[in-house]
Amino acid sequence: MEDSIEMILQDHSGIFPTTRPHPIVTACTGALLTGMYGLWSLFALPGFRKIPWSLKVPYLPSSKDQTQNVLKLLEGRKGPLADLGSGDGRLVFAASSAGFQCTGFEINSVLVTYARSKAYWSGVPPSQATFVKKDFWKTDLSSFHNVTAFLAPGVMDLLGEKLLKELPDDAHVITCRFPFPNWPQKSSVGSGLDQSFAYDINAVRSHLRHSPSRVTK
Repeated sequence: MEDSIEMILQDHSGIFPTTRPHPIVTACTGALLTGMYGLWSLFALPGFRKIPWSLKVPYLPSSKDQTQNVLKLLEGRKGPLADLGSGDGRLVFAASSAGFQCTGFEINSVLVTYARSKAYWSGVPPSQATFVKKDFWKTDLSSFHNVTAFLAPGVMDLLGEKLLKELPDDAHVITCRFPFPNWPQKSSVGSGLDQSFAYDINAVRSHLRHSPSRVTK
């Protein structure tokens, strides 16, 4: 049996080499991986040093189904719309084509440049879609009557507090995938990872005022 195993290993020695990789190959592989990480970090990480760790959300583009679900929940609405963490702008472009005057807030300069360039070459005027390199956490959102957000579970409570302080009573908030933990939903569309949730700010405020388990600030 041992002789047979040795013969098999000898026959496949060309396929499974036992020698260590050449230093040049190792160096090139490391450089390639480093470059790929650097390219990814351009899209996912710029601006994170300026934002508290608890509020950091990586770039994750909306799927086609998520975008369509948001548009369904926006049906019948009008007024200015803010997309918080607009990324490459796909949700802003979709909402602007539906008649909304949209502002996309994004701290990633690469994504902002991409979205602005796409708007320019697509002929979308700034009156329909504007992309600003700005931290929405430090921005007063009281002028917006519609807000969309695709962020992360860990920031939803803080986002809810901010929106309750700033948005007008007739404002409409839509979140993708991650709902607000203590907010009553007006409606939802989709399921699983593509599910989106709609909230009426006036109804949320009324609910929280009469909720004994909730202490508003």
